[in-house]
Amino acid sequence: MRTQRSHHFLLLSILFFASTFSFLRLATATGADPPTTGNNNDDTEYIRSSCNTTLYPDICYTSLSRYANAVQQNPGQLARIAIAVSFSKVHRTASYLSNLTRVADYSGNSRAALALRDCFSNLDDAVDEIRGSIKQMRQLGAAGSGTNSFLFQMSNVQTWMSAALTDEETCTDGFQDVEDCPMKSDVEKRVTKVKKFTSNALALVNGYAKQGMP
Repeated sequence: MRTQRSHHFLLLSILFFASTFSFLRLATATGADPPTTGNNNDDTEYIRSSCNTTLYPDICYTSLSRYANAVQQNPGQLARIAIAVSFSKVHRTASYLSNLTRVADYSGNSRAALALRDCFSNLDDAVDEIRGSIKQMRQLGAAGSGTNSFLFQMSNVQTWMSAALTDEETCTDGFQDVEDCPMKSDVEKRVTKVKKFTSNALALVNGYAKQGMP
């Protein structure tokens, strides 16, 4: 059953990740490396300023400044790209854990094995929730115009991103009672980093939602 779940996760995630990765590649092609002169510099400074509202501004700026030309000082576009970057990080980590649950032998440490399986399940859920956020952001405004429609759609994005962050935190919490071992340190390090990207994306989503209009 566990193997079937892992395979199902991988098949669905690979298909969706491919489209998300294509979007990020397109943004990179139009955004290139952080520029240093003219209006392009204003674009990167906009990202820096926006990232200062997050809990991890350095990670935020480093991961998003390369998309400055694609963002064009647009808070909605910045939020979309931040969510897509978060998705790519969570997806890769979930895939890593999926493989770890299949190839690693923790028969002598049932608590570690259970924590690992639960962590993968949590990240699997986080992938689905961030996927839902991306889809909702793509449909923003399609359900109708006006402030109420925008706020309703953004509330869905906020809910999914918050749920994803909670799932990621639940993953690391599950290792609290596990004795120190290389696997525990490895997983906690990876997921802790992922949480920072999701937290930043949520902060940028919240900032965009406060504007009250697309």
